[in-house]
Amino acid sequence: MKQSYGILLYRWKAGEPQFFLVHPGGPFFVNKNEGSWTIPKGEPNADEEPLDTAVREFEEETGYRPSGHFIPLQPVVQKGGKQINCWAVEGDLAPEKIRSNTFELEWPPKSGKKQDFSEIDYAGWYHFEKAKKLINERQQDLLVQFNNLVKKNI
Repeated sequence: MKQSYGILLYRWKAGEPQFFLVHPGGPFFVNKNEGSWTIPKGEPNADEEPLDTAVREFEEETGYRPSGHFIPLQPVVQKGGKQINCWAVEGDLAPEKIRSNTFELEWPPKSGKKQDFSEIDYAGWYHFEKAKKLINERQQDLLVQFNNLVKKNI
């Protein structure tokens, strides 16, 4: 099973958690909104520790390096079968200042033309209900897990 490692960044506003979500860049997601957003995540390099992968991917996709107390969440499985392993950590960054890495894609398909696209085209902070609508349906459980952990610790 393919593995991906990511970070669910959160912050507190008016006593409620907000979640930092990103919208995938490139031509496939340009007109998609609800159900298309995600946590910053990616696949490991050879011999890379899972949490190190998650932190590196977050930094590559946003320009921000998360640090602090990383809370492991239970993995979720995407529709395609890839397992997403995630840690929640508190942090803050300005969505308009993200700096994403790019990827190359033949576009339009079969045109022979290669184009660079940002891995992330925009990002934002969202309260639970809005985040749950925006995020990929298979990642919604990450938000639920975090909320359940917070409620247990209050």
